[in-house]
Amino acid sequence: MLAAMAAERPRKFLVVVDKTPECAVALRFAARRAQHTQGRVSLLCIAEPEDFQQWKGVEDIMREEAHKAAENLLHNAAKDINELAGLVPELVISHGRPSDCLLALLKSDRDVSILVLAASTAKEGPGPLVSLFTAPGAPAIPVTIVPGGLSEEEIDALA
Repeated sequence: MLAAMAAERPRKFLVVVDKTPECAVALRFAARRAQHTQGRVSLLCIAEPEDFQQWKGVEDIMREEAHKAAENLLHNAAKDINELAGLVPELVISHGRPSDCLLALLKSDRDVSILVLAASTAKEGPGPLVSLFTAPGAPAIPVTIVPGGLSEEEIDALA
């Protein structure tokens, strides 16, 4: 019965939206992949808290500013997804550390089929989320890691 239910539901591709250059690669790949497989796209943006706790009022303002910045990132990413693939993605904003927020979402949203991440091209390594999902004991979810240096044409050909 579970297999039949899974077969009826379209795949949901989850992308973490941030300000990194490789985010655009992950967005494009997920949009094209969802388009080709009649899937869905969900976008997660994390409003990271500032490390400032002197005055409650200032902390609240900073939290609100982080939330608005996350909203702006999400809306721009959603616009790109819609223009690329004609899809209207689900939008999720979380507050906290990126790894904690991502793990919490994956635990609560059982519809997520595939996490799409793009690896950084920086010499420091592929990025913290890619490292998290490639380490021993990583959460049990399929992850597509797209090389961050791919061109739009290369992404479209792969997806």
